[in-house]
Amino acid sequence: MRFMIMVKATAVSEAGGAPDEALMAAMGAYHEELAKAGVLLDATGLQPSAKGWRVHYSGGKRTVVDGPFAETRELIAGYTLIQVRSREEAMEWARRFPAPFGDQADGEIEVRQLYEREDFEPGPEAERLRELNAAKH
Repeated sequence: MRFMIMVKATAVSEAGGAPDEALMAAMGAYHEELAKAGVLLDATGLQPSAKGWRVHYSGGKRTVVDGPFAETRELIAGYTLIQVRSREEAMEWARRFPAPFGDQADGEIEVRQLYEREDFEPGPEAERLRELNAAKH
């Protein structure tokens, strides 16, 4: 089972503020624990939305909108991707996640399970996606 731990953005992260030394150490130690346990798949921070864009779909048309985006509660500042045996194990790792902006700052993480191939009905399109994913690894 794969889960994504998403760090919700704040005004500070959107301003491009770098984490302090203590937070970097805590995040490093946490991710090192994940790696030693063999559950870490990927982890990184994301640049502020000012350097990104969104594509809106409506009525068969696409519209590109450049960042920044005003609602920080809708933005992700970073993520950690883990593969574990159960939802409970994922929850235990999430409980240990360091406060994303330091112990004294407000912050929030969200954890969501990823779909796996077996979650979808067998068929030609599902098989095609499976083959594409297998070719990557």
